[in-house]
Amino acid sequence: MKRALRFFLSTQVAAAALSLSSCETGGVSQGIQQARLETAARIQSEAPGDYYVGRRYFKRNYKFWGYIRRPGQPWSTSKLVMLNEKEKLAPDRAQASFGSDSNYEYKLYGNFSGDTVYEPASNGFYPEFNLKNYELISTNPAPIFKSQYNGRSQAAVGAMTIEKPE
Repeated sequence: MKRALRFFLSTQVAAAALSLSSCETGGVSQGIQQARLETAARIQSEAPGDYYVGRRYFKRNYKFWGYIRRPGQPWSTSKLVMLNEKEKLAPDRAQASFGSDSNYEYKLYGNFSGDTVYEPASNGFYPEFNLKNYELISTNPAPIFKSQYNGRSQAAVGAMTIEKPE
């Protein structure tokens, strides 16, 4: 029994060590791991409140706006949304410069309507977010997509590929 427990524990330690190895061995590099840890710490320190955090995700062929999450929640919980701009125009639309704010991060005020909106290019349905106001948080926020960790541009990912935050 003790021998089996020692073997189990040693395999768990070995597995943990492998998962923390560098990209040369197929794992995640220390720089990427550090960036992920810093992002997680920053998210955890966000003040709670009646707002959302949004990341603009512009893709020329699609009409969705980007990803929205609650403060303090990881990007993996975010939703790709369609904006209802009846009360407030999206930042890029207000400037008549569509997509100019791709990858910008915002504090968004508003609410989910409970409705879903069909987006024909992706043949998908996305939750509708009623935008009431926004504040720019960053024009160069930390990466949230795997392609950004790998240093690839959005164009290199492919025009028809829809990434999901990690």
